[in-house]
Amino acid sequence: MRRIDEVTLPPQTGPWLLPEATTELVSRTPWLSPEFADEQGVLRLTSHSFAIEVDGMRVLVDTGIGNGKPRANPAWHNLNTDYEARLRAAGFPPESVDVVVLTHLHADHVGWNTRAQGDAWVPTFPNARYLTSRTEWTYWAGVDMEEARRQMFRDSVHPVREAGLLDLIDVADEGTDIAPGIRLLPAPGHTPGQVAVELSSRGETALITGDSIHHPVQMAHPELCSCVDIAPELAARTRNQLLSSLAGTSTLLLGTHFPPPTAGHVQREDGGYRLIPAPSRVTPVGS
Repeated sequence: MRRIDEVTLPPQTGPWLLPEATTELVSRTPWLSPEFADEQGVLRLTSHSFAIEVDGMRVLVDTGIGNGKPRANPAWHNLNTDYEARLRAAGFPPESVDVVVLTHLHADHVGWNTRAQGDAWVPTFPNARYLTSRTEWTYWAGVDMEEARRQMFRDSVHPVREAGLLDLIDVADEGTDIAPGIRLLPAPGHTPGQVAVELSSRGETALITGDSIHHPVQMAHPELCSCVDIAPELAARTRNQLLSSLAGTSTLLLGTHFPPPTAGHVQREDGGYRLIPAPSRVTPVGS
């Protein structure tokens, strides 16, 4: 498995995204420093994808923010990163990707779905099937979206659908297999149709969180919700259920926005949970 780094998010991301995760609260959770927070209690967050090869099938989970996309968030606006070069360096040139899993349809998870070609946005992964849950698609199709979100759908989602590459998956309560060793699990709350991605191989398992957990501080304090959770109470229940199911097991948790070491095992601690890093289990590609 490879972590394909896109960009380190600026320090102001934490207070915006998780406003209740104050520097005082973070500082009272010493295991977060130095990997997940600095000495002043400022959270560290990143944007990255996970690239997986299973039985010769190449799968990419989430596609980050993307290059050259007009975005309301200044930290995401008109990026120019070498993400595509990092994919190639990892042995995943875009044309070789078979499946792209979109855990949910937010701007920082769908951006590299497309790339600019002249005045048009075209699929970055022309030979892949792009998968998202039917519940997720149906929700956004029925919402009166603000202009910034409509722009994101225009440049990063609709071109994939118009190219006939988007598949809507009915995700069962117990999960739905999309390939040998890869299962989508419902993880609602942040968005109605968000999924987590369970990986199984050779007796080992891992779980990619999507945005059911933005940052490890939400493991220590599962009640903390993000400012962009559509259903905060449901998001907190989903997070608690996920963490409870993983605590004390050998399953590796992979955080979609966790900075390095990104992966670890879940342990119960002080009425919440703690991430015990396993830095050797995911190979980073990027900085």
